[in-house]
Parts: sequence; C-alpha cells; structure tokens
Amino acid sequence: MSKTTTGKTPKGTPTGTPTAGEDQDLGAAGSQLTTAPREEAPGLPSLGVVGWVRWFWRQLTSMRVALLLLLLLSLGAIPGSLIPQEGVDALKVEDFRENHDILGPLYDKLGLFHVYSSVWFSAIYILLFVSLIGCIVPRTWQFVGQLRGRPPGAPRRLNRLPAYTTWRTGAEPEQVREAALTLLKKRRFRAHTVGDAVAAEKGYAREAGNLVFHIALIVMLIAFAWGQLFKYEGNKLILEGDGFSNTLTQYDDFKSGNLFDPDQLDPFSFSLKDFHGTYEPTGPNRGTPRVYEATVDYSEGAFGEEKSTTIKVNEPLEIDGSKVYLVSHGYAPILTVKDAKGNVVMDHEATALLPLDSNVTSSGAVMVRDGYRNAEGAKEQLGFNAFFLPTYGGEGSTMLSTFPALTNPMLALSAYHGDLGVDAGFAKSIYQLDKTNLKEFKDSDGELFKKQLKVGETMTLPNGAGTVTFDGVQEWAGFQITQQPASGWALAGAVAAILGLAGSLFIQRRRVWVRAVRGADGVTVVEMAGLGRSESAKVPEELGDLAGILYGQAPDAPKNDDDTPDSPDTHVVSAEGAEQ
Repeated sequence: MSKTTTGKTPKGTPTGTPTAGEDQDLGAAGSQLTTAPREEAPGLPSLGVVGWVRWFWRQLTSMRVALLLLLLLSLGAIPGSLIPQEGVDALKVEDFRENHDILGPLYDKLGLFHVYSSVWFSAIYILLFVSLIGCIVPRTWQFVGQLRGRPPGAPRRLNRLPAYTTWRTGAEPEQVREAALTLLKKRRFRAHTVGDAVAAEKGYAREAGNLVFHIALIVMLIAFAWGQLFKYEGNKLILEGDGFSNTLTQYDDFKSGNLFDPDQLDPFSFSLKDFHGTYEPTGPNRGTPRVYEATVDYSEGAFGEEKSTTIKVNEPLEIDGSKVYLVSHGYAPILTVKDAKGNVVMDHEATALLPLDSNVTSSGAVMVRDGYRNAEGAKEQLGFNAFFLPTYGGEGSTMLSTFPALTNPMLALSAYHGDLGVDAGFAKSIYQLDKTNLKEFKDSDGELFKKQLKVGETMTLPNGAGTVTFDGVQEWAGFQITQQPASGWALAGAVAAILGLAGSLFIQRRRVWVRAVRGADGVTVVEMAGLGRSESAKVPEELGDLAGILYGQAPDAPKNDDDTPDSPDTHVVSAEGAEQ
C-alpha cells in the first residue's frame, strides 16, 4: 500500500519559512519559460529626444499595441466592404456622391471611397508591420538562446513547487540520477545533470508556435500588400467564334493595383469555340444550370502551340500567373438590316445583350452606323432598343423569359433614327442608346414604332427607312482574367498562423527536476518536482507518471518492523497548492 501525505512535510525535506533568497531561487527556476518581455515598473522616460524615442519604441513594439493595431486594421477594413470603392466600381461611387449631398463630401475627406489606399489605413498597416517585427526579432533571438542553453539547476526547496513527490530508496544517488536522466530523455525531455539533481525541460514547440504565428502574420501582411499593389483584373465578353488577346485594349473593363505595369501582362490569347449550357427542366430547381462550360482554344506567347480546353465554373484556365474564369453567359440576336433600296447596311451581325434575370431575359442596343437617307436626303443612323426572351411564354404572357435555354426565342425592337453619338470622340456604352440626338420612328397611331419578331421574321421600318430581319441567335460567354500575386504566400501564411496558434495554445512548456541525495541515516532520499508555464493539471499528472516509472527502478528502502508501509511516502501538489 502507498501512503499519501496530506498537510505534512515530506521526509527528507527541511522545514521552516522560506527566505527571500529561496523565493528568488524559485523565481529563477520558472523564468525563461516564455520569450515574452518581462514586465517592468512604469516610469517616465529620460528627458530629451532620445528618451521619448525609446519610450515610443517600447510602446509600439509591445504585444498590446500590436493587438490594438490589428483590431484597428480590422475595423478600418469594414468601410471598404460597406461603402462603394473607386477601384472596384467608380459608377457606384459617383451615384453615391450624387444621391448623398452630406455623406459624399464627408466620405471624400475621410478617404472612405478608397479605403485601402487612404493615408490612415496605410499608417495603421505600416505601424502594425513595424510593431510585429519589433516584437518578433528580440523574442526570436531570446528563443534561439534558450534552445542553445540548458535547463537551469534545481531550486533548493523542491517541495514548494506546484507538483512534488518524494520517497526513500536503497539505491545509490548516482544510480537514481542516471535512471532519471535516461527516463527523461526517453520521454523527449532535454535533460542533463546539475550537481545533485537532474534538470529537464520539454515543450519548446509552444514558444516556437507563438513565434510562427506572429511571423505568419507578417507574411500575410506582406502578401496582402504585394497582391493589392501588383494585381490586375479585367472582364471580356466574347461571342462564339471570336477571340481575345491579353492586351490592355482588348478588355471591356480593367482594374489594377497602383504599381502594376501593363507591360507585365502575361502574353496569351484564346478564342471561344462553343458555349454549352443545360438546365433543369422541371421540379423546384427548374432553370438551375446542370452543365455550364465553355470550350476554348488558347496559346501561350506570341507563337505558342494552340491547345484546346474546357473552362467551367470555379475551374479556371491557368496560364502563367493569370487565371481565366467563366463568369457569365448570354445571347446575341443576329440581325440583317437593309435600307429602302435593298442595300445591306448590317449583314448577319450578332449584337450581345445583357441578362436581366436568371432566365436570361436580356436587353441592350443595336446600332447601325450606315443607316438611311431621310426625306431631305440627309443620311441618318439607325438605333434599336432590343429586348430578348430565350423562352417566350406566348401570346398574352408577360415580357419575361420563362426558361434560360433557347426553346422559344422572341426579340422585341423599338426603332430610332438620327445621330447615335458614337462618332463624338469620347467613350459611350454600347449597351444603351444615347437618345439626345435621336428621333423615334412613329407608327400609324403616332406612337413609338416597335415590333416583336421570331426567328426568320422581318419588320419594315416607317418612311421607307428599310427592313430588319431576325436571322437567329448566337451565344456569348463572359470571362474574368485575373492575376493575384503572392496569393500562395498568403495561403501559406494563414495555414502557418493556424498551426502556430494551435501549438501555442495546446502545448505546455514545463520543467522537471529529480534530486537524489543520501540522508542522515545513509538512505537515499529522492525528490521530484515539476513546474509549468501555465497552471495545468498536466504537470502533476505527468510528474506522477514519471515518478511511478522511476520508483520501479529505485524502490523503497527496507523498513523497520514497526513500519507497515512498503511503498514510497509521496505527495503531489496541484497547481493550486492542494496536495493529491
């Protein structure tokens, strides 16, 4: 039977109140279990510029300030998600300014329309970067020094440590220390003999995880900044049979980082051979895409070999550092326009229209630069507002498509004549008519002339302006071409930060000492004690496990006849000071 003492002083240990020197000895035993800087009594900095600079640097490189700056950075990013940004959608920003007379100028002054490039956001970002480096560099060198050093020697009074046990044995002190050293090394402790005790330490991965976490934050900050400064993103709508070359003039719209150079665009080209889409015909998911893919031929470089591939949703085409995503799909009615004399002014030409809903109800504009001559003999241009339904519900139904596939296509046109404004010398939308210099064609009732056409049908314009024939429908696909530098580094930093944080939270750094000395009666007294970085039940539990194994190698000394116990007189004190 084993005897567990409660509230008693173990055999072989001194009694009395610990002195100040002993308290300092215990403090030294638990020191350097972390690389966190020691807390010092607050005091005023030295007078002069150097003193204030030193004080400011200490505050900036403290972990409290780093966490505060990280919080401010997170809060500062919120307006960038809620308020329209000039780098993302300049039109929304202009609309916001027009509709908000008070908030618009205020947001301009605060830089909320370009949060990520504003002075205040950049200041927080740079300060956080400097703060993290100032925290990590000294702690890294301190940790390297701890790895190169050895665990400190045992304190004088091991029984004052949070976890403690003792027993007497007939084995020699040297044998006990040798057995303890072998056992602790087998359990992956860094151990060595110091005087009459064995000192061991374990759990260095905790501080390594802490440093990895903070280094990973720096990597993520650098990767984020690099990606924002050198990224680009553009969109291109391509009709079946048409192609695209990765040059700035080929994009429908293009956005890039502040340091991006258009000469850095990856040289490649591709053409859309076919878009294939199928949809659920019935049930609650009717109209949901089942197949949504584009077949393209592409080549890398100016004289690269042409290859064929299929681009699907979330399965982009990757060429060098760029990715080509399939992001949208729509229809382009094919029209033939003739003037009054039967001359073809638009020959079987497809005009892309933009979808308005999930059933691809589409609208847009058809512009005919070579129009007709009016009654005065002046040449005018033709313009049409177009409204397209891939699946028309039939007579009496609303002008909305009922299904996204081409099952019953119908095109509605309303006609105008005059000056389209496309030759004015400045950019205009090709999906909307500028009616400033246009006049409506009138029907017999004096209303705007408009007509619904099915494939193969023709409408005749008033006043001998000509005819328009709906020849068929061509499909188009919208692509987004992006390059996000350092995205791999950002991902690696995020993974490393999670692993480092897990290590710093779940790994316990602790020390164990085993002292074996010969007592006054010639019997060896063995003491074991443990100390952890934080209060945890793991230290007493681990110490008890180690003590049980070591006790099997160095058992109790022989007892007198009046001593009934035949096992060690032990106790383990928990982190709260209660004996177990």
